[in-house]
Amino acid sequence: MRSVVTNDSDVSTQSPPAAPPPRRRAAVVTLALVLLALGVFFGVRSLRQKQAENTQAARAGSNDRAIPVGVAPVQRRDMPVYLTGLGSVQAFNTVTVRTRVDGQLVSVNFREGQEVHKGDLLAVIDPRPFQDALNQAEATLSRDQSNLRNTQLDLERYQALYKAGVIAQQQYNTQQSTVGQMQGAVRADQAAVNNAKLNLAYAHITAPITGRIGLRLVDPGNMVHASDQNGLLVIAQLEPIAVMFTLPEDNLQAVLQRIRTGTLEVDAYTRDNRTRVAKGKLLTIDNQIDPSTGTFKLKSVFDNRDRALWPNQFVNARILLNTIQGALLVPAAAIQHGAQGDFVYVVKPDNVVDARAVHVALTEGISSAVDRGVQAGEQVVTDGQDKLQPGSKVQPQRPARAASPEGTAANGAPPVP
Repeated sequence: MRSVVTNDSDVSTQSPPAAPPPRRRAAVVTLALVLLALGVFFGVRSLRQKQAENTQAARAGSNDRAIPVGVAPVQRRDMPVYLTGLGSVQAFNTVTVRTRVDGQLVSVNFREGQEVHKGDLLAVIDPRPFQDALNQAEATLSRDQSNLRNTQLDLERYQALYKAGVIAQQQYNTQQSTVGQMQGAVRADQAAVNNAKLNLAYAHITAPITGRIGLRLVDPGNMVHASDQNGLLVIAQLEPIAVMFTLPEDNLQAVLQRIRTGTLEVDAYTRDNRTRVAKGKLLTIDNQIDPSTGTFKLKSVFDNRDRALWPNQFVNARILLNTIQGALLVPAAAIQHGAQGDFVYVVKPDNVVDARAVHVALTEGISSAVDRGVQAGEQVVTDGQDKLQPGSKVQPQRPARAASPEGTAANGAPPVP
């Protein structure tokens, strides 16, 4: 056989390729990062362009589509100016009826909640001790009156004897002194009789004023004393009735000036300021300002024949201070506040809105008086302003408006029709 002898030196072996140099590897990585950044940049740019195109298309579509908004007309009419303050109802007069003598309460002649008139009998305290005291005082008076007459007769005799020189002057003067003492005793007895009669009258307790009785504080049969703090009952005068309320001190001069020209009318509204309860007039103003609150107190009076007001009831009192003649009125909801000042959106005849700068002279309730920027009869947007910009197409709608039964707005101010 033929043998093949191989030499290790003749056998050729293939080694793995050598690694690239470090500088070449760093350049490749840098190139890859640059390509990736360029891809992200162009991708974001393309996305933003698409979003901008979509936004412009949406705006174009919205401009073509009318936006429903609430509108109301600008009116020229008189605007009343009110001052409103929180107040409480107080009885015009309140009397706690107490006994002026001590004794047992034997009868009560009233019902709780009864209407009484001045002089009506309310209760009786046992009158027998006071009647006995009166009888005793009258007896003492009668005795001393008899003694006085006797001493006066003696004085007349002594006077004749003194003139005749029968008796000394001292004896005559002594008799004069006796007559004076008896006259003083009679006057004292008469005062005791009057006091006894007064105590007997106090045993019959009568109503000091006309009004309504509250709850009974003492039951019949109890001993009552003039020093008792609670009393027997309380009478409150409800016709007329008073309302005490406060206003900021800044309004004091305006109210004083208005009082000089005539009587100020005051309306009492419920706590929610929706319903007028009663109509009255301003009675007086307190003589000082409360420094802790910066307010001053006012007192108004109401006839209260229908008993709509009740003591300690909370009400909102409104004063008609003034009336602005021929004011331009817009709903307060139409007023918008911007960087350049107040403005309103006015709906033009082609149903395109226009932003008008206005100056608000006064806001009363749901109405605002403006002195420029709009004309009577124009329509202003009252609802949906957040969706508008000048030139927007709108679809006007008259919103429903709630008013109180008296024809005033929910907060008590006259509404804009």
